[in-house]
Amino acid sequence: MSKGTEAHAADSHEMIRVHGARVNNLKDVSVEIPKRRLTVFTGVSGSGKSSLVFGTIAAESQRLINETYSAFVQGFMPTLARPEVDVLDGLTTAIIVDQQRLGADPRSTVGTATDANAMLRILFSRLAAPHIGPPGAYAFNVASVQASGAIKVDKGARRAEKVTFSRTGGMCPRCEGRGAVTDIDLTQLYDDTKSLREGALTIPGYSVDGWYGRIYTGCGFFDPDKPIAKFTERELHDLLHKEPTKIKVEGINLTYEGLIPKIQKSFLSKDVDGLQPHVRAFVERAVTFTVCPECEGTRLNEGARTSKIDGVSIADACAMQITDLADWVRGLDDPSVAPLLTALGHSLDSFVEIGLGYLSLDRPSGTLSGGEAQRVKMIRHLGSSLTDVTYVFDEPTTGLHPHDIQRMNGLLLRLRDKGNTVLVVEHKPETIAIADHVVDLGPGAGTGGGAVCFEGTVKGLRASDTVTGRHLDDRASVKETVREPKGALEIRGADTNNLRGVDVDIPLGVLVAVTGVAGSGKSSLVHGSVPEGEGVISVDQGAIKGSRRSNPATYTGLLDPIRKAFAKANGVKPALFSANSEGACPTCNGVGVVFTDLAMMAGVATTCEECEGRRFQSAVLEYRLGGRDISEVLAMPVSEAERFFAEGEARIPAAHRILTRLSDVGLGYLTLGQPLTTLSGGERQRLKLATHMGDKGGIYVLDEPTAGLHLADVEQLLGLLDRLVDSGKSVIVVEHHQAVMAHADWIIDLGPGAGHDGGQVVFEGTPAELVADRSTLTGQHLAEYVGE
Repeated sequence: MSKGTEAHAADSHEMIRVHGARVNNLKDVSVEIPKRRLTVFTGVSGSGKSSLVFGTIAAESQRLINETYSAFVQGFMPTLARPEVDVLDGLTTAIIVDQQRLGADPRSTVGTATDANAMLRILFSRLAAPHIGPPGAYAFNVASVQASGAIKVDKGARRAEKVTFSRTGGMCPRCEGRGAVTDIDLTQLYDDTKSLREGALTIPGYSVDGWYGRIYTGCGFFDPDKPIAKFTERELHDLLHKEPTKIKVEGINLTYEGLIPKIQKSFLSKDVDGLQPHVRAFVERAVTFTVCPECEGTRLNEGARTSKIDGVSIADACAMQITDLADWVRGLDDPSVAPLLTALGHSLDSFVEIGLGYLSLDRPSGTLSGGEAQRVKMIRHLGSSLTDVTYVFDEPTTGLHPHDIQRMNGLLLRLRDKGNTVLVVEHKPETIAIADHVVDLGPGAGTGGGAVCFEGTVKGLRASDTVTGRHLDDRASVKETVREPKGALEIRGADTNNLRGVDVDIPLGVLVAVTGVAGSGKSSLVHGSVPEGEGVISVDQGAIKGSRRSNPATYTGLLDPIRKAFAKANGVKPALFSANSEGACPTCNGVGVVFTDLAMMAGVATTCEECEGRRFQSAVLEYRLGGRDISEVLAMPVSEAERFFAEGEARIPAAHRILTRLSDVGLGYLTLGQPLTTLSGGERQRLKLATHMGDKGGIYVLDEPTAGLHLADVEQLLGLLDRLVDSGKSVIVVEHHQAVMAHADWIIDLGPGAGHDGGQVVFEGTPAELVADRSTLTGQHLAEYVGE
């Protein structure tokens, strides 16, 4: 090689090298991942894909980036421990695009979560008439402020000069940019026949002995022994509405505030679904949310609502479906804002391209599904100027119709072609097919996984004898014979969200699949028209309420019979076998890790040295059942525990029943003590399904139960759905997976498109009729899938 063509040393780092990764269930995994290529990670649920991609590669990249910030800034960032790995080489900046829901802040919308709103505000501040001010004047999260004060001016002689400062914001003063106002039912706050000392306050956490109860009885603004019904107008105002005032109670200086502002700050500023169950019940009982009468839900003040471009206000623009808004923006022609119109057009087009054209910019971000939230985050990155970064995706096809998966594949390839490394954890064969490189983990789940079974091209994966390789070309065939329905659930005039007066009969006693492209109205039909309650069990992918102490054993009620059996076998009380009660390790309070707050530097979570992460006192671990202590039982995977509690000394029929259900839904690899906070959306849904399987309900409504399931596990899920139907239940499944469609007894297909192009029933019938008909997008893709 001549001197001029010698390879540059900088070009030798073409791989991300991982050696000896041992995070979670990984068994000394070593892989080499090509940069600037699309690599797909496959394997059954629980095989270690997320541990390798998120827990090792992305975690170490983020940890190293965080360390470049000052100690002060690091104090505000999450703590990331160094992953258990021998060598990690060739990392680039990792951007994680996961399925975590977007923050449910009441003022967060699709428009504010992307750059679309910011660009629209600039557009209106330039072109709208009457002109009301800068972009902030059109922002519903900017309040109008006026202030005045004196400043010293030195012009030869110093003198004070009065100045006024004003900022024009677009926030509606009545609802403070939330679009809804709250009305509080006073009878739910207190019992006016009692005095404060007798416990008149009925708000959770405001008991007489509690801290808030003591503040209200000891504040001195009213007589704590007088029934509230006898309060004067002034006293009642002080109790309910008094502005923050400094007082002293029991020798402690603090701020007193009326009950209503206090409740608004502590309960109503948070997402209702995130509150503790008893607090949520109180809020639902005491508070009614109504559309703000002043701004009619637009969140904007009068100035921002009346300033328009061609008769369209910014509130009208945000309420439009994004496909329509994109057309409106293209229709504007003003040379002074030409670059802005082009950029805004691109941003809106990427919504349409990614299959989210049916949303509107004013849609609250907390109402998006996990898949929709992930695609909204993608839009931020598509327009980004960054290159040579690593994008990490967690099942980007979740919630996508086969028609939309092709678009998603195009976007992943576009990110790669910009010069980025794209790592994707995925189960869908359509996305695996476009990979430049495939890493297949397994062979099983949990302790049976954690090894690399195959590394190479998609062609090589097909020829390999791995579980993924064998199932990659699986194609379900359409059922020859379908079950006969035993009645029907009649839905008439359904008009939730984009549904257009839908009339449909859902057959009962069979497996019904509700299909259609994302945004066609499937969830609106099923969740909006099949009433939850008597006999209806709805299982979605929402977060399970619980802390890092909650695990599958506590959530399913499995721990109760196990604790009792341990107590009976050892002649002690059951509370000893609870890590949240008497048996807890005193050092870590039964959490298994100790959190050290390093003040301005990042806090650290370390395994508790006393119990070595087992969560129990050493004395408790001396009690055994069937030769195992309680911490060893919690460390067992479900499949092993199922065998353990089936026979011999440890035979507990009640526990065995719950474990069998967990195995049936494909969670045999989960350990009993795994914190719920670490489960994926699909795993959470299957855990809820397992807990409901013993219920008396007659109708099960499932929202994409195949989310996060490997091709091989889909068969097991179909077997479970069949068993539910054969036992006399009706099962309604909102689903995109063609194998589930082919297996259904009846299909209700919504469409034809998304948003206002959807909301109609375009087909009802058996899968065989849908394939023969081929008149809908679903029919065409199902026909292709079954090879007809």
